[in-house]
This record gives sequence, structure tokens and C-alpha cells, in this order.
Amino acid sequence: MSLQQHRLSNGFRIVTEHMPGLASASIGIWVGAGARHEAADQNGIAHFLEHMAFKGTKRRNALQIAESIEDVGGYLNAYTSREVTAYYARVLENDVPLALDVIADILLNPVFDEDEIEIERGVILQEIGQALDTPDDVIFDWLQETAYPDHPMGRTILGPTERVSAFSQDDLRKFVGQHYGPEQMILSAAGSVDHDALVKMAEKLFGHMTPTPKFDLAPAKFVGGNFRQNKSLEQAHFALGFESPGYRADDIYVAQIYASALGGGMSSRLFQEVREKRGLCYTIFAQAGAHADTGMTTIYAGTSGEQLGELAEITIDEMKRAATDMSPAEVARARAQMKAGLLMGLESSSNRAERLARLIQIWDRIPALEETVSMIDAVTTGDVRDFAEKMAATAPVALALYGPVDGGPTLDAVQARRLS
Repeated sequence: MSLQQHRLSNGFRIVTEHMPGLASASIGIWVGAGARHEAADQNGIAHFLEHMAFKGTKRRNALQIAESIEDVGGYLNAYTSREVTAYYARVLENDVPLALDVIADILLNPVFDEDEIEIERGVILQEIGQALDTPDDVIFDWLQETAYPDHPMGRTILGPTERVSAFSQDDLRKFVGQHYGPEQMILSAAGSVDHDALVKMAEKLFGHMTPTPKFDLAPAKFVGGNFRQNKSLEQAHFALGFESPGYRADDIYVAQIYASALGGGMSSRLFQEVREKRGLCYTIFAQAGAHADTGMTTIYAGTSGEQLGELAEITIDEMKRAATDMSPAEVARARAQMKAGLLMGLESSSNRAERLARLIQIWDRIPALEETVSMIDAVTTGDVRDFAEKMAATAPVALALYGPVDGGPTLDAVQARRLS
């Protein structure tokens, strides 16, 4: 496989990886502008902008955007996260130039038609309503807000209805002007791609762009706290979040291996103890999420209101126990799962293109796969136990409860259990 990089004179970055044997390619542009880059009165605009990109340009209307890719059997989509907005496509190799042209068109030439803004506003408000009706989705927004109060990291990606209801054409254009500069964009492609040809196309399409002033992110501060909302639901939804490393931190792989061993699969401690042995829930898991300067290890479960207190106590007890008796076999299993997930994911051109963009965003280079694997292999049982001790005893914590939670634990009760 051939991995190549290039940077245009205006800062626009290109990374490609040719994958022999494929007849298709995944290609996209990852923009370093997400919910975290919004001012308080802009909350939700990055996601709104992602929707509006498909609603018409100076060259194509909304239907023509969709048809241009689907007429050749391709796929076009986008997503917004807290730190990135991505626009991407998967097409056959001969249609890569078309895909890049369409993506460039929606990024550089959106018209933000007033009628289309109103139509899409309605769509997004429905999306917000759907999220609010999905307890195991909305609880993570509340957990994030509790962990990072009064900070962009704590705001929802979709935004509140009152903000979304008020965004104007000028608001959209202002956000683009602030955050859609060439140095904030990464063109990433994997599969049957020609690097030199993509560089020439990128130069033609994006080389004229003028860099934007650097945007200084407000440093993230995990505060933590307690959120609960009582509602008549079938299940009580329980989420704990603990401050953990950002993706540039030395112990990021320790955090991910810990989360996997604690609640990453059917053999994990929480799954075995809470679900298999005690039957307290159907779903329980742990995961370690990371951002530029912060991260959160999250534990989620759904159970009955009557069993919520017991589930919380057992969860804390399992976290404490991991600090003293996490075994080499468990750590080895978690390492194997992490490496397998990484390597299996690289069999997909879409996953590979996204990984390349993410690595360029983080490091401005592509670490060798062997370097990543060696860092995973370097994590020891002692490392995981030390990290488990921190999670169980001293890491700042956020608690979110939703559903029939009147009898659920308080944050003080969780803290007392951690220290008992």
C-alpha cells in the first residue's frame, strides 16, 4: 500500500493511500470545525451548516447534488462531531474526480437559499425531537453538559431548539468565514486513488483559498456534577463519566484498554458481573472517548428503577476491584481486541480514509501502523491497574440519570462508595 501526503501553499492538506485490488475509493474532506468551535449563541450551527451543504450550490441544486453521485452508484454523506465536520463519498475509481468536484462544490459554493434554510430548519428540529425521545442518546448529551458546564465541550452537537430556530443566512456565512479556511481542511482518500491526480485537482479546486486567522479553542475543563430527570419510562438510564486522557496524552492507550477490559465486550467485567451473573440489565458498556485536550471514560447501563441503586453500587465496586486484581489475561484480551479492531477496520477504505484524516488532524503526520501497535503492546497490567485506581478513587466524575430515577444514587453516594 502506498501512503502519500502533500500540503498546498495555503495550508490545505492532502493524504492518500492506494489499496491494491479495490475498484472503488473513499474520499472526503475533514474540516477542523465542530460544535467545540461555536460561540454560545452559535450552538448547533456547525451541524446546521453540514445539512445546508447538500441543499444547493451555485452549480447544482439539492437534487442534482444527490443525483450526481447516485447516478454513478456512489454514496455521499456527512457528519458533525465536537471537533470536526466531515463531508465524504464512496465511488468507483473512475468517478473519484466527480466525487471530489461535488464535495468541493458543496463546501465552496453553497448558496444558503432562504427557503431551503427554512425547510432544513424543520428537518433539524425534528432530529432534535427524535434525539430527545431516545433516552440512551440524550443521556450522553446531559452527561457531557454535566462534565463540562458552561464550556463548548458541554454543549450538544445538534444545538437547542431556540438557537436552531433563529439561525440566519448571515449566521451560516459568518461561521464558514471563521472556520472553513484551507488550513483547517484535510482531503483524505483511500482505495483505488491516484495521489498525484488528486493533488492536481485539489490545487485547482482549493488552491485559490486564503487562510483564515487561527482560532484559539477554550481549554477544556472537566468539572463534573450530577444530573437527573425523572420520567415515566420502562427503564432507568444510568451514565457515569470520569475525566480521562485526551488523544495526545501518553496514557491514551491505557485508558482504552482499561475501558475495554472493564466493559468493552461480553467477556468484560461489567458485562459478566452485572448482566450475566445478576441479570440487572440488558445493556451495559464502558468506553474511552478522547478529544484534543480532554477525554471521558463513560459507563452506561439501563435497568429498572428498583434496581438502579444496586447496579450503581456494583459498578463502582467493579471499578475498585479492577485497581487491585486486573489480571494479565484480561489486559492481553483487551489489547488483542483493540489491535483486531484497528486492523479489521483498515480493511475498509472508508475507515482508512477517516483514520488518515484523524491522524493528520492530531499529529500532522501518519504514524506507522507498527508504531501504534507497539504502543498498544507496551501497556502493562500495572499500567491498567494504576489507571483503574485513578478512575475508582480520584478522577473527577459526572453522573446522569434519566427515567424512573427517584430512588437512584446521588453523586454524593457514588463518591462515598468510591472511597469506602
